[in-house]
Amino acid sequence: MTTTSKHDERIAVMTFASVYPHYITKVENKGRTIAELHQVLEWLTGFDDTKLQTLINDKVTFKTFFKKAKLNPNAHLIKGVICGYRIEAIETQLTKEVRYLDKLVDELAKGRKMEKILRNA
Repeated sequence: MTTTSKHDERIAVMTFASVYPHYITKVENKGRTIAELHQVLEWLTGFDDTKLQTLINDKVTFKTFFKKAKLNPNAHLIKGVICGYRIEAIETQLTKEVRYLDKLVDELAKGRKMEKILRNA
């Protein structure tokens, strides 16, 4: 399943700050912590807590968010289906990166072990 240009543009202009509270709610409702969420975010993007807060305060779009990120070299190991899309089949790089993040948050909320989420094992 490929994404449409309209879908890709909608993701590009969405702000990270608008989605971040939903990530928190999702993981906390399943017994995980904000610290674990931040660990996942830092693994994927290289952003520490301070940089993450700056990006939230600045209300950057996902396009800017991932442009500033230093994507983990093992991010390509994130596979599967999220939001109805098979990650490895997504052709638009930004949409793929956002879906990487969605998949990691989903795995965290589902109780997967951190070593597996961070593709260390």
